[in-house]
Amino acid sequence: MSPGPDPRALLAGLREDLRAANYTVDGVGELVGDVASAALEREQPLPALRATEGSREPAAVLLRCATLGRAVRRAELDAALPRTGTAGAQALGLVTAAGQGPDDEVRPLVDLRPYTVDDAAGAAEWWLVSDLGELATGQALAADHVLGVGGASLTLASATVRTPVERVLDIGTGCGIQALHASRHARRVTATDTSERALDLAAVNAALNEVALDLRQGSLLEPVEEGERFGLVVSNPPFVITPRTGAVPTYEYRDGGMPGDSLVARLVGGVGDVLAPGGVAQLLGNWELHEGESWSQRLEHWLEGTGLDAWVVQREVADPALYAETWIRDGGQKAGPRFDELYAAWLDDFAARGVTGVGFGVVTLRRPERAGAPLRRFEENLAALGDPLGEVFAAGLAAHDRLAVLDDDALGELAPRVAPDVTDERYHTPGDPDPRIVLLRQGGGLRRVAQVDGDLAGLVGACDGELTLAQVSAGLAVLGEEEVGAVRARLFPRVRDLLADGLLLLP
Repeated sequence: MSPGPDPRALLAGLREDLRAANYTVDGVGELVGDVASAALEREQPLPALRATEGSREPAAVLLRCATLGRAVRRAELDAALPRTGTAGAQALGLVTAAGQGPDDEVRPLVDLRPYTVDDAAGAAEWWLVSDLGELATGQALAADHVLGVGGASLTLASATVRTPVERVLDIGTGCGIQALHASRHARRVTATDTSERALDLAAVNAALNEVALDLRQGSLLEPVEEGERFGLVVSNPPFVITPRTGAVPTYEYRDGGMPGDSLVARLVGGVGDVLAPGGVAQLLGNWELHEGESWSQRLEHWLEGTGLDAWVVQREVADPALYAETWIRDGGQKAGPRFDELYAAWLDDFAARGVTGVGFGVVTLRRPERAGAPLRRFEENLAALGDPLGEVFAAGLAAHDRLAVLDDDALGELAPRVAPDVTDERYHTPGDPDPRIVLLRQGGGLRRVAQVDGDLAGLVGACDGELTLAQVSAGLAVLGEEEVGAVRARLFPRVRDLLADGLLLLP
């Protein structure tokens, strides 16, 4: 009996076919236009179907079959994938064919679409295999569904610190998107998941994009071997808070089978055990909001005893009804009796535990290299944020470390400069020559806004990277006819805040 085709050889041929077909993000955009591209991002296929109707261009055939989930003729797919052919795509488990004839239908079994990345390592084009979503099937998702790239994936990819490290751990890898990103700045990437199917698709994506991954099956930190330490841990875990009743299915990709927000709590409390000194862990999460307890207090409790630095940004807040609706629809359920049954289960679960809302955000943790009180930074930012946030977190952690060892005398010897994305906004009462309100506003990153008084605005305006803070504060003391020590005592704590927030940059 002759052996079957080599999957790696088939994937190498598929990679060349996809590249030759210009089946890329830009290529698809040029093919269907801006309107259809925007509609696809909203999971609306009709404009793209209309734009590709009747086209035999390879990219059009691939888009209709591999992304939009429509049947194509065998001869069309053979022409679009000349090295792979329909037979090769079948062998890889990408499609199923009704027969061997040129006019026989070929239908997709998985989603295959292009993805572009442009980060500190440069630009790259990848192709990602995942399960067909509601866009293609129009049906509720299976319990073992493997997601492609969604909004949460992009949020985590943007927020990840991309400092080169020796080893990265991706917990809950899914189709492998975070692991692929990490491979660009790490020598070795270990990716884990409880789902065997997810690991199979992650292996396909790694091979298709010529990336080596160490794939392991298991929950959270269980697959990590004793003594293993990582410079970076990333996780888009199954954080969705789900009722633990028989009426609600367990979706592997979003629900870890634990009550409430305990899965995220366990990850926050335990990830420090696998971090190397100075190592960073970044994850997305949901946390419950309860009457009489702030969201930051809840996370503070999770962090007790870990010794980790923590910087948490709460990005969204949903009331119990909105949260339930969002995740029931995410599973592909339409309005009707089944929707109402699930809705009631969620509301009952929240009511039983006194949940008043659910927060969502990005958690950045670090194993500090030096002794001292750990960083605790909790901020709520519900505005649209600028990308990439990973650079913001990296710079913020570095600023914290420098400021922690600078007393005011040492700080005064430095000459900071205003960050290039910061603007100065002034609001005047009619007829008043002096501004009543002065705001410093970041144009990117976390888009913070700081309200400052006249003296601090003057100090910031003088921060050109040449004058030291001691020189600027001495000048302000002369202008205000007061002691320079009083000026420093009043302004330097605010200067530290501006440096920590990135509105001022240390040299």
